[in-house]
Amino acid sequence: MPANYHTHTARCHHAWGEDKEYVEQAIAAGMQVLGFSDHCPWIFPKDYTSKTRMAPEMLDDYFTAIDRLRQEYKNDITIYTGFESEYVPKLMEEQEKLLSDYPVDYMILGEHFMENEMTGPYTGLPTDQEADLRRYVDLVIEGMETGKYVYVAHPDLLHYTGPDEIYEKHFLRLCQYLKQKQIPVEINLLGVVEHRHYTSERFLKIAEKAGNSVIIGCDAHTPDRLSTQEYLETCRNLAEKFHLPVVDFLPGLGPDTAERSVLK
Repeated sequence: MPANYHTHTARCHHAWGEDKEYVEQAIAAGMQVLGFSDHCPWIFPKDYTSKTRMAPEMLDDYFTAIDRLRQEYKNDITIYTGFESEYVPKLMEEQEKLLSDYPVDYMILGEHFMENEMTGPYTGLPTDQEADLRRYVDLVIEGMETGKYVYVAHPDLLHYTGPDEIYEKHFLRLCQYLKQKQIPVEINLLGVVEHRHYTSERFLKIAEKAGNSVIIGCDAHTPDRLSTQEYLETCRNLAEKFHLPVVDFLPGLGPDTAERSVLK
């Protein structure tokens, strides 16, 4: 696996290990590129503290620490600094202001909440309501249309439990959109190896029908998820089973030793 762009850090409060451990595990696995994409902060009311993402005051440390590792390991691996974030239209302006002074290399879209985490619900909870699935797909497409995100993390995160024909109707719409835009579908290693409802074979059948390519995202919350070959092979085998070509590097985010400063 030449690259992984879906890597978290302990700053999100539900990942473990030092930043350096993630880098060293990626190198041990033979990766040429490691992208950090921790859960992006939002501007929340002062009386609310998120337990699932880094706080805004952690941004300086995040960029400084990853930049230090980029320099330390520049002869071994290319490191990028990014985020995984929801697309929540009402909150976008404040988030953009928050990040404006930081050299964000890329963002991936992970629609864990369709409003925000204070009001929920988490999109991974089971629902048999077509309206929930329709809104999820609509928001993901709308978010990708902004041009802010390079791909969609765990695109089948919305846990729809209703009829298969409704499931296919809306997820085919998403897969066809991604195909048109030449954006790969993520096979999410965390979901696969922990036997979550994503990335499901039901979804990959739809991706095959749409003719999608795929990218494997480790969604690493512990360093070992970057180097366990059994896990990586499981994801590769899924891609082969559904005849989905694997994208190794994202455009503009391949192996590159160009110097970048921590602040703009």
